[in-house]
Order: sequence, then C-alpha cells, then structure tokens
Amino acid sequence: MQFTDPILQTKNLNVYYGAKRVVTDVSLDFARNRITAIIGPSGCGKSTLLRCFNRMNDLIPTAAITGQVLFEGQDLYAPNVDPTEIRYQIGMVFQRPNPFPKTVFENVAFGPKINGFKGDLTGLVERSLKRAALWDEVKDRLKTSALALSGGQQQRLCIARALAVEPRVILMDEPCSALDPIATLAIEDLMRELSEDYSIVIVTHNMQQAARVSNYTAFLMADQEKIGELIEYGESRQMFTNPQDERTEAYITGRFG
Repeated sequence: MQFTDPILQTKNLNVYYGAKRVVTDVSLDFARNRITAIIGPSGCGKSTLLRCFNRMNDLIPTAAITGQVLFEGQDLYAPNVDPTEIRYQIGMVFQRPNPFPKTVFENVAFGPKINGFKGDLTGLVERSLKRAALWDEVKDRLKTSALALSGGQQQRLCIARALAVEPRVILMDEPCSALDPIATLAIEDLMRELSEDYSIVIVTHNMQQAARVSNYTAFLMADQEKIGELIEYGESRQMFTNPQDERTEAYITGRFG
C-alpha cells in the first residue's frame, strides 16, 4: 500500500544484529495523521522495526541497517542527520511506563528544557498534559512525584512528556501491555484523539486493540531462520475481516503465534 504523501517510509529495509539479519526487505508507507499497527508473533522484528524510525537501534552496538528509512522524504540515516533531533520529531512511548523520578511538572518540562525552550514552560506543560488527557487528574499534583501516579496515569504522563517537544510522529511499543483494561481503554481513546494532530505507529500483540484503534495494519512474521518479513499490509478493517494471505488469517484467528 502506497500513499501520495506518506510521513514515514521504509524502502528495502534490512536490519542486522552483527551478522544476523533480523528484518528483511521491508518496504512500507505510513499515512499522515493516521494510526498504523504493526502486529505479528514474538520474535518477528516488530519492535526492531519500530526502533528504526527514531534510530533507537543506534544504541545497540551491533545493530546496522541497509535500505532506507525516510521521514518527510529525508533519509534518517544520512550522514548529516542528528539522531537526537530525530527523536524530538519522532517521539517514543515504551511498553512499561518510565517516568523520571521527578515531579509531574519536571517530567513534562524535561525535554523542552534540555532542548532550549524559551517560551512559557508552564503553559506548555499544561497543554501537553491536556493533550494527554491527564490535566484534570494531576493539575493539583504537579509538584508531587510522578512515581506516585497509577500505572495508567504514568503512561499518559509519558505520552505528555513525548508531546511536550512537539513531535510529528509518536511511536508506541506495546503501550498498554502493563495496564489494566480500564487504563488500556483510556490510552486507546487518547490515541484516536491524538491521531487528529499526530501520526501514530503502534506495535501490539493485542489483535482486538489493533482492530479497534488502527486505520492500517502491517503483519510481520519470522521465517524458519528467525528473520522477520512483511507478509501483508492494508486497511485494518479489510485485514481483520478479509485478509489476503492465509498466514495473516491463521495469525489473527489464533491458529498460531
């Protein structure tokens, strides 16, 4: 599936850890202001692929890629590209909430401060918390430790922290796997709201979640050599009701994985 104006693209992307190839020849377009889910069984390279989009794999000494990853048409792995700047443009929310051992306010303000933000920091923190649907719950607790929040609140705080540096894309790696059903639904509602202003890519094992929240879904699967490959990509509604590949159907119906 191709889009006329994708915000992210991979072209013949291969990812290696040392001599071991873990993702092979993935070419994908990601739609602007939409939610794209990446699904597949454990070990198929979903999170590895996701981390290519903001160069988090750079932190793994043995990791390397061939092919291209494009953001707004720019090669993210070109020699003149600053990975730190990329991570402001393409934010990440991890599997488990990871607030800093600081106050709620300091968590949200951290990124803008180290990025040299000179404007109204208090207003920026408030806007970010409102965008993350957390303001009403924490507006009287801004000076208390973020670690005192519930798990669901901590995850929304991490989303607010990512939003505070005004990214274009938000990557989410299993953002609800550590949360209870009520907190999960709150995050899903938030994702739908955020997709009006941001492009979101989510890795999830939860088929129901992918079907509920995403506009498009990419299905990855590992071959016998444990190399992840793209099997199918399309509109989520079609993918979950009428998959084109029998391997996709087998996975989403629970016959393997």
